[in-house]
Amino acid sequence: MPPLLCLLASLMASIPAHADLASQFFDPVDGKFDASTYLSENAFGFLPVPVVITEPAVDYGLGMMGLFFHEDEESAAARKAAMTTSDNAAAHLMPPSVSAVFAAYTGNESWMLAGGHLGFFKQGKIRYMGGGGYGDINLDYYSIGDTDLARPLSLKTRAAVVIQTLKFQLAELPIFIGPTQHYVNAELSPAGELGAVLPPSTPPELEDEISDLLTHDVTTSGLGLVAELDTRDNIFTPKAGYYYDLSYIAYRDTIGSDIEYDSISLTGLNYFRLTPALRAGIRLAGEIADSDERLPPFAQPALSLRGIPAARYQGTHVGVVEAEITWEIDSRWSVLGFGGAGRTADSSSSFGSASSRVSKGLGFRYQIARRYGFHMGIDVARGPEDTVLYIQAGSAW
Repeated sequence: MPPLLCLLASLMASIPAHADLASQFFDPVDGKFDASTYLSENAFGFLPVPVVITEPAVDYGLGMMGLFFHEDEESAAARKAAMTTSDNAAAHLMPPSVSAVFAAYTGNESWMLAGGHLGFFKQGKIRYMGGGGYGDINLDYYSIGDTDLARPLSLKTRAAVVIQTLKFQLAELPIFIGPTQHYVNAELSPAGELGAVLPPSTPPELEDEISDLLTHDVTTSGLGLVAELDTRDNIFTPKAGYYYDLSYIAYRDTIGSDIEYDSISLTGLNYFRLTPALRAGIRLAGEIADSDERLPPFAQPALSLRGIPAARYQGTHVGVVEAEITWEIDSRWSVLGFGGAGRTADSSSSFGSASSRVSKGLGFRYQIARRYGFHMGIDVARGPEDTVLYIQAGSAW
């Protein structure tokens, strides 16, 4: 069964057997399938998102995400009124809070359980994002720090993760600043002999250092600061506006980190309306990990582009640029094309001469909850090694 039909079947299967609920899955304005009323007017309402995992790094797999939307009566009334007067009912309205739960299992016996919450308080002047989970992830790594491997190393990582960010708006400006916390406790175990994947010229002391890193439990614990600029017209599927996020995180022994290092990251999302039916987006992203110690593979920055396997290209310095153009066929359906490139390096001086990795692809979206401006669909992306299919819930960025 195609993924979109699986989604619809999952939605309908979650409805109690009451005939009057059927109308909650159709928009009163255009008569199209829409989950807005179901999500907003039922305490049990949630959006089940089937996740077909085609990530090459973990093999094929299946997962399920449940999205729960929360909003107060005033916001719900404003959003409901906007639905009758505008196709873009969610534009510039205060975003609803959202909770999510997620579970997945893949073909290489990786699995994960996670949950999180995105909350908006005081008319959106305070924003909280937090989540945690536990997983047993099997990934192939092609380098350990600045050491390229002779062939991929399969590494099992059992990890508990907690990430939290609390941001406060500055006056009436679209700028938010606040603290962030990142915590990972991981048990690492490589499959097979480490010496078999290291280059023959690897010095014995370096082999011992890498072996020690990959066969012991390690904890990274960091506290930092985040500054954010956000003028997007919608947080789920933006059509216009800008989002820039700059973060600095210090991982220190005094707060429980086994390895001390600094992480600096910048994300810039730019959305433009070109014509009434055509819009474009540009993503800029970069990350630097500054450490005198060798970082565990899960803490090493990596390229994040549709079509490129997770952790395939890593380095202490990572930069990405990606563009997307979307044609809105009508108020519900749209098609899009995208392409991007990224580089990794182990120093700022070598970044300019590093090789660029390119990916590109096509996709489509359906606005499944007009009340929230929430779109879902499928992307198919081609990277340097693989073609990957993604089910997208909201923006791919």
